[in-house]
Amino acid sequence: MPNAYFLTFDLLMLVLLALCARHAWQAGGPARVWQLLAGVGFGLLLEWATIQQLHAYSYGRFALMLGGEVPVAIGIGWGVIIYSVRLFSDAAAMPGWARPVLDGLLALNIDLAMDAIAIRLGFWDWGQGLEYEYFGVPYPNFWAWFWVVFSFSVGIRWLTRSGSWSARWLGPLGAIVVGVVGVLGTNRLITAGVPEAIQSEVVWGTLLVALLIVRAVRPRLNRSELPEVVFWVPFAIHIYYLTAGLLSRVFATAPFLLLVSVAMLALALWLHGPTLRRMMEGSTSESNVGAATLH
Repeated sequence: MPNAYFLTFDLLMLVLLALCARHAWQAGGPARVWQLLAGVGFGLLLEWATIQQLHAYSYGRFALMLGGEVPVAIGIGWGVIIYSVRLFSDAAAMPGWARPVLDGLLALNIDLAMDAIAIRLGFWDWGQGLEYEYFGVPYPNFWAWFWVVFSFSVGIRWLTRSGSWSARWLGPLGAIVVGVVGVLGTNRLITAGVPEAIQSEVVWGTLLVALLIVRAVRPRLNRSELPEVVFWVPFAIHIYYLTAGLLSRVFATAPFLLLVSVAMLALALWLHGPTLRRMMEGSTSESNVGAATLH
């Protein structure tokens, strides 16, 4: 019998991809959809390349696998996360060079609550046991998450900025190359260039510097104007893993993960709360119009 957690995750990623594709089509037509799909392709390629480079983890058996090694849903997950965080940072009044930094940090909001639960569901295995470093997740994983999103974000912003035909259609391909090179390079740096004794300090120090950069540029954002998909991507993933953690009794053996999951969900709601309120107000307005029509 297929694993219910795997199947529901596959379906969730397909739903989020459909929501992002609809927004992309409405916002920019085929060229914007192509950027979204390039993010998915990048996600699949980076996972395959990282597995070949590091041999540090392996995936469980999902319904759709690329080369028998990478779940298609994981590539979709990278694509929709990158798409949604870019929409968020694009709406912020901040220097363009700092937007990829914010993108990477926004993605980490998801992974801090996700990864330790996912390995307990059998989604992937780091081969280090469940007590290693961050509840079985090596600290360099969080370094990798930041640089994955940062690298592709730099590439897609830089190569599509002119808006020309080549920028629209060839830029996303170039961004895949920039992203993969960035990921493999930073993987190599943390695993071979940094002594293992200070890896955790380098990881958390890098993320602290990124946070201080964002703090220093003081991004100003009218969150009430963000598209709904910016809310749905992180919220749906947080709810999925929180629910899966409760149903599978993961939190019974690792109660601190419940606190982390709730804290990361609360942070996501704080970031995207105005978007949620606008959605609810819109639903209320439509209901009132419907009621008035019935009269």
